[in-house]
Amino acid sequence: MKERFAMQPLRRTLLLGGAAMAGAAMLPRAARAAGFPSRPITFICPWAVGGTADQSMRVLCQAASKVLGQTIVVENRAGASGMIGAKALANAKPDGYTIGQIPISVTRFAQLGMLSADPRQDFTYIARTSGQTFGIVVRADSRFKSLADMVQYAKAHPGIVTYGHAGVGGATHVGMEQFALAAGIQFNAIAYKGGAPALQDLMGGQIDLLADSSSWATQVQAGNLRLLATWGAQRTPRFSDSPTLRDLGYDVVVDAPNGVGAPKGLDPAAEKVLRDAFRQAVASPEFKQVADSLDAPVMYLDGPDYQRYVAQVYGQETELIERLHLKAMLQQS
Repeated sequence: MKERFAMQPLRRTLLLGGAAMAGAAMLPRAARAAGFPSRPITFICPWAVGGTADQSMRVLCQAASKVLGQTIVVENRAGASGMIGAKALANAKPDGYTIGQIPISVTRFAQLGMLSADPRQDFTYIARTSGQTFGIVVRADSRFKSLADMVQYAKAHPGIVTYGHAGVGGATHVGMEQFALAAGIQFNAIAYKGGAPALQDLMGGQIDLLADSSSWATQVQAGNLRLLATWGAQRTPRFSDSPTLRDLGYDVVVDAPNGVGAPKGLDPAAEKVLRDAFRQAVASPEFKQVADSLDAPVMYLDGPDYQRYVAQVYGQETELIERLHLKAMLQQS
């Protein structure tokens, strides 16, 4: 279901008055002369409402709207591991009034035939924004007191341990399958449209494990969930007592940075306006605060650098697809 939420700056008077004028003063002269942006901008978020990516993108859009002097309306188009939203963005009119989050998993799904676009050339990249802290969590009353407990049980009961993830081929699914391969175990993977509904099912006891970015953080701190391991190169500051997969001997690192883009063919003047606005938005105190609260390290890159990063990841995904037999997994699903 598509949902629309208007991103309004906190003080309407500032947006319509001084803040809008200040934002306009920072825009490139060519774009100001063309009047861009002269109306609200639509931002496609390819994830369900309430997840960590959704939360961070909403605050990012609030900050960018202050710079642009225009409202940014967020549309959630969840499903297919983010590819429904990515496809909608790729097919949108390249006028600057439709932008959105581009999951780095486009580099994988394009090669798996789930996205009829080449991410190396079919988007205009505006900014890479922040990474994510992924983790494996269980309920506090779970039989699994540690990752070692879970691995031992999974080895003795292949295909019995269930885990929820945000879609076949997405970061949470692929990360868990990389871990399963390294640990020599087999899971029963359950796909959801996002981390929020998967978290609900974990809390309700419908699944054994949840693999997600830090949607679980509040429940872990409250003692309702137990964090078995995180997936970063280093431990996350807020959960420094929880080991990484590398700490436990598994060479698996997943951070899946988020990015913002537009359709291919965007006017260079509008592109420059958007790149400047999101550069300032990523650096804003509001975005840094939400990024910290979500354990999402800021990983800013300007549009052209982000496009080069996407091309690099595309090559890495080619090898990963073959190693994990992802095409066969998708066919089975």
